[in-house]
Amino acid sequence: MDRQATLSSEGLVLRPLEVTDRAALFEAAMASKGALLIQDGDGLVMGTSRYYDADGERSVAIGYTFLRRSHWGGGANAQVKALMLDHAFESVEEVHFHVGRDNLRSQRALAKLGVEVMSSPAIDPSFPPETYHLFRLSRTWWREKKRAV
Repeated sequence: MDRQATLSSEGLVLRPLEVTDRAALFEAAMASKGALLIQDGDGLVMGTSRYYDADGERSVAIGYTFLRRSHWGGGANAQVKALMLDHAFESVEEVHFHVGRDNLRSQRALAKLGVEVMSSPAIDPSFPPETYHLFRLSRTWWREKKRAV
């Protein structure tokens, strides 16, 4: 699976980060290795997201998404996740999301996508010493949901 793919839909582009994006990323208050840059149709940097914790063709995690506050609560996060899910499900069977137990905003956003709680809560030594919820979404469920729309 190409974690640095260029993905696009109407009015939105996700592309690999470049050195020339540095100033815009600081402006959006985010710097991350291996992330995808999120831009609107006019080229405004909206934030970043990334794929991580790949398990071959079995699964990948999506997260570390950061959006400018001006894009919170609208459709941008769902659109970003839909693009990333479509791309991930070309290669893997399941997508995971790690969300802090107190991060209710992200938990509500995932609930809108129909993401299943896999474990609650879990502790993982590869993450900071905080408890988080692990969510998952299957390729089959995602494709069925898209057909129903």
